[in-house]
Amino acid sequence: MAVLVAHGDPISTIALPELLPRLLDQAIAELKRGLGEDSPEYGLAEEEREWGNIFALSVARIAPLTFLECLLSCPRTFSETQKLMNREDLRETLDMVRDDDREPGQFDFGMRGDMSKLASDILGRLSSRPGAGLADCLTKRTASNNNRTPSVLRQSKAKPPSPQLSNLAQDNMESESSSTSGPWRFAQCFGDKGEVDDITEADIISTVEFDHTGDYLATGDKGGRVVLFERNESKKACEYKFYTEFQSHEPEFDYLKSLEIEEKINKIKWCKRQNAAHFLLSTNDKTIKLWKVFEKNIKVVAQNNHHDGQNPLPTPVSRAGLRLPLMAPQDSIVAAVPRKIYQNAHAYHINSISINSDGETYISADDLRVNLWNLSISDRSFNIVDIKPVNMEELTEVITAAEFHPVHCNQFMYSSSKGTIKLADMRDQALCDKHAKQFEEEEDPTNRSFFSEIISSISDVRFSRDGRYILARDYLSLKIWDVNMESKPLRTINIHDHLRGKLCDLYENDCIFDKFECSFSGDGKHVLTGSYHNYFRIYDVNGTGEAVLQADKLAFKAKKIGGAAGKGGLKNSGNKGMNLETIDFNKKILHGSWHPRENTIALAATNNLFLYSAA
Repeated sequence: MAVLVAHGDPISTIALPELLPRLLDQAIAELKRGLGEDSPEYGLAEEEREWGNIFALSVARIAPLTFLECLLSCPRTFSETQKLMNREDLRETLDMVRDDDREPGQFDFGMRGDMSKLASDILGRLSSRPGAGLADCLTKRTASNNNRTPSVLRQSKAKPPSPQLSNLAQDNMESESSSTSGPWRFAQCFGDKGEVDDITEADIISTVEFDHTGDYLATGDKGGRVVLFERNESKKACEYKFYTEFQSHEPEFDYLKSLEIEEKINKIKWCKRQNAAHFLLSTNDKTIKLWKVFEKNIKVVAQNNHHDGQNPLPTPVSRAGLRLPLMAPQDSIVAAVPRKIYQNAHAYHINSISINSDGETYISADDLRVNLWNLSISDRSFNIVDIKPVNMEELTEVITAAEFHPVHCNQFMYSSSKGTIKLADMRDQALCDKHAKQFEEEEDPTNRSFFSEIISSISDVRFSRDGRYILARDYLSLKIWDVNMESKPLRTINIHDHLRGKLCDLYENDCIFDKFECSFSGDGKHVLTGSYHNYFRIYDVNGTGEAVLQADKLAFKAKKIGGAAGKGGLKNSGNKGMNLETIDFNKKILHGSWHPRENTIALAATNNLFLYSAA
């Protein structure tokens, strides 16, 4: 029943447990008053009814027994509840979990999961009640929560969709790319090759990025480390070898705001190479760093007045016998040094960085602002987008991603939690509050559900290489937009349509807040995105086919994926019935990158880096 996220945390784990002890009695009263159709106070003001909803949500999530008892006491809600359980069964359930010597509202905690699910189902069934707009009052409750910007998501007025018994394809499909003649095959894997029960949190990969040539690959993890790989020229296939590793960020603590700053690397972006050294940007939640990575020769003194290499020399007795020391190279290492540190410009957590095509500037985006930086100036930036309202109670959306146009240095786009993409032009005005274009697809009101605004929030946006098309990923789908057509996307690809019937469960385990990335191929003919159970999907932009593959450690035993490939693009994958109950939602492909010139993809699967190539 999620309606609000603050950096991935459900509101129930942030604010409601702290509020419930003080507000439980008032919650019950507001719940009865707000839901009782025959109550004299039923004609409450809209805001009061919304507060009734908020308390109903808190009770349903944390004290489901109290919630169900309140439902039974209201004639209108009992008639709705009867659609899920008859009165006798519900009474028996309540009696089973309640002890006679307990205070009202207490229950057997061993039954918490079942009761909470039942209460959530009932609350979802009642979402069509007047006063269902939850967004504003949730914002009021959490806008000042430790500088965490809430992603406000509004409750709908339609019933949740009925469960759909569709299945996820379990075939490891072998497919052809339109630009290659061979199938997709497993190429490499870096990381623990064996089964690991306990994965260290710091080792989980949080970002993957190829450089502009594709000869180098960077990964960042939750431990603040950056690992670089370089192409292995001795191999005919596109394979990589370890290049260097360095600690990019350390955990910090903001004493003024009493806020811990994690070392997790959110994004890595390569600067275009100008000389023998590599430059790349890495960022955590607050600080962006420009790193210089270069090969450094270590020199030692090879000859002096006392030694000639390994042989000792007699002490010189005259000026003519003195010699200047000689230095000789001994070894070569790869060094990484921070050239610039860009900090103190974001009050909220940074979610995106993007380098401009001019090679001189870049943008960084947090939940409410987009800043423009010059790579050579670290002590100041220019705010070019600011959606923070004067009154935080009026906050209705947050920025989720931002990217520069790959060709026109004056244009950039940013996406929001409302499912919109806005294209802005910096030539128009200094503060780009007025967008040049807005890409938004109107939702069919009949498809509205309690989770509509959660699943419509865009997690990633990418331009095609020529800047003509935009790729956007939300929780359930992947959309391809033409920059010249704002009314509707060229194509909508359903990724998680089979999960529509499990949205309640996905909220309970927080998976509904997962942020999946997406990527165009270098030629713009294919798109890539991830899914659960370590599946990832490759689609032909023209809609001629798709491939579903799995980044699994069984690939070490069988490098070839699937059977014989078909002809004429990507093969359509089939559904052979992976039961939804068998999907491991802890295994997920959130981050990936496509080689800019070849059909090679890099994918992060927990603490492993997988590479697949089309031969």
